[in-house]
Amino acid sequence: MVRTMSLLRALIGTARLVRHAPRLTAALPPDDDVLLDVPDERLAPALIAAALADYEPAAKLLATTRDGAEWEARDRYVARLATFAYSRDEWLTHWLEAAPRDPDALLVKAELAVRRAWESPARAERLRELGPLIDAAAEASPGDPVPWRLALDHARGTHAGHAAFEALWEQAVRRSPHHYGCHIAALRYLSAQWYGSHRECFDFAEQAAEDAPPGSLARVLPVNAAFAQYLTGSGPMPDDRIDAAAERGLALSAAYPEGDPWTAEVRNLLVYVLVRRGRWEEAWEEFRKIGPYATSFPWALLGEDPLAGFLDTRDAVRAEVSRSIPLRGRGHGTGHGAEHGAGRRTGHGRAGRSGPGGHYA
Repeated sequence: MVRTMSLLRALIGTARLVRHAPRLTAALPPDDDVLLDVPDERLAPALIAAALADYEPAAKLLATTRDGAEWEARDRYVARLATFAYSRDEWLTHWLEAAPRDPDALLVKAELAVRRAWESPARAERLRELGPLIDAAAEASPGDPVPWRLALDHARGTHAGHAAFEALWEQAVRRSPHHYGCHIAALRYLSAQWYGSHRECFDFAEQAAEDAPPGSLARVLPVNAAFAQYLTGSGPMPDDRIDAAAERGLALSAAYPEGDPWTAEVRNLLVYVLVRRGRWEEAWEEFRKIGPYATSFPWALLGEDPLAGFLDTRDAVRAEVSRSIPLRGRGHGTGHGAEHGAGRRTGHGRAGRSGPGGHYA
């Protein structure tokens, strides 16, 4: 009897999948339309110009963020420009030759140097050599928190003690109390993977989220703490705290437009946590809100092909939601974009579609 019931459930689940999956697929962009780390309308011209060894659009963009105290945007753009310079740095070389003391050029230079040092087998030694470079970037732009985010990452890689890290943290929050990048750097330092514990990581993330103003990306720091917990795979999983983190993430996501590239990385991360908790319908809604904007984080930390990880997870969520809909049900998400039809993934469609890596999150 037990085997008969199991077979019955399997047959019904398959029937539901066949019935509803096409309509769910139609609610999303086709697989071949999904791109990785798409730059926004401000960053894209700077990257195009950099490909032609022209640094001026990047210089103007970063100067604008500095003058306007757009610290979140500045941090993201610096990280993306450094990622581009990792393989094509002629434009940065020209910029530094033309303006060796430019605070924005110095910041991109420091970001790039730290990133390269992190990948070295002698990481700690390489990073220690870069202290003066980070100091120069901080001195060139005194009110800027981004060099201090870089200093926090640097401290983690050089095995700085808690007292040294706290001193850097004080400088960072003095410049921007709720800066997302600096908080991510601190959260990583406090994680069980580095110099803290799961409890410390969650405590810090929850308090920072509570203190952050509405709409701030810092509101989703507990989602980052949950991901850190899943990433290490050690210790008991505090399901109640992870669910509470997911609720914070859902609330922030709801405050932003669907298909918003600015929150794409946060939504990608939220989807992963929702999937791990088996919250399939909410994960499906987040995939719909993400639209075509896959991001390297978190998928690059979970497999060699982040775009494939995104698409495969989206397929899995679609299958789970399809199986949960009664055969006579109308389905989920069918009112959004059904007229666009379903896409089909091919190996060719995935190849060569990755853009620059994600930012600091």
